[in-house]
Amino acid sequence: MADITQNMDKTLESLKHNFAKVRTGRANANILSDITVDYYGVATPITQVAAVKVPEAHMLMIEPWDKALLNAIVKAVSASDLGITPSSDGNVVRLPFPAPTEERRRELVKECRELAEQARVSIRNIRRDFNNKLERDEELTEDDVRREQAKVQKHTDEYIKKIETMLKAKEAEVMEI
Repeated sequence: MADITQNMDKTLESLKHNFAKVRTGRANANILSDITVDYYGVATPITQVAAVKVPEAHMLMIEPWDKALLNAIVKAVSASDLGITPSSDGNVVRLPFPAPTEERRRELVKECRELAEQARVSIRNIRRDFNNKLERDEELTEDDVRREQAKVQKHTDEYIKKIETMLKAKEAEVMEI
């Protein structure tokens, strides 16, 4: 059961990480986690070469520790699929987050639902794999196998509910104006 819990917790963490990347109109430093910049020949995440600050709800500020990286950061953000136009004043890069339209918010909700469905599928796959292991275990009787499968199902249901709770919270955040 400890393995199942650990794997299901990893799935929830992954979902939380994916939800953090969904742009809601609010500035969130997590959306920069996958954008890399060329730092002396090494592709390095922006968050490791600069301080990322949120001075206001709809603005993100990137302050590189090495000012020579300023143009590289601007290019990396522009080339990414964020859809944000960065502006630089020579010291910092500012990323304004416009509030999404109603249509865009609905698309973001669909995207969140897809991410949640992927997490549910992952949880069910963990359950299936464990149930297969139980059925192959020759030391267990049929009753023991059924008892363990019932425990696994109960555990799976708990995690599915956690995913639903996370999805509802994210949907409320996205639809908030």
